Amino acid sequence: MNFQRGRRQEEPEINLIPLIDVMLVLIIFLVLTTTFSKVSGLEINLPTGESAPSDSAPNEIVVAVSAAGDILVNRQPVGGQDVAAIAEALGRATPAGAEPVVVINADAKAEHQNVINAIQAAQRVGLLRVTFAVQALPQ
Repeated sequence: MNFQRGRRQEEPEINLIPLIDVMLVLIIFLVLTTTFSKVSGLEINLPTGESAPSDSAPNEIVVAVSAAGDILVNRQPVGGQDVAAIAEALGRATPAGAEPVVVINADAKAEHQNVINAIQAAQRVGLLRVTFAVQALPQ
């Protein structure tokens, strides 16, 4: 007896609806977990910051850089803005036998190159302890 003659061979069918559901869930997951960065919206407000108050004032050399580009070492004007002129003024201001801290007090609108020149001048003279003065954050 052959019972299979009366039955038709059914074609296998692929149901696409579950596949579409899974793909939509993956797309929603990727959209929700993706972070977008906006580089053009970066704002930098300098110089403000917090610092711990110090009880004892170490031996300091104050280098002031103004927005106009004037550089002063311990309130004495420096002849130029180049590294050699600043290094010469730092050398004169450095006491013998002591390692002072160089405090760079730069205006927020000062040119970055002038601040870098002050740091390089301190390194050239051998003053390795350099710090920056900032305004206290408003409370």
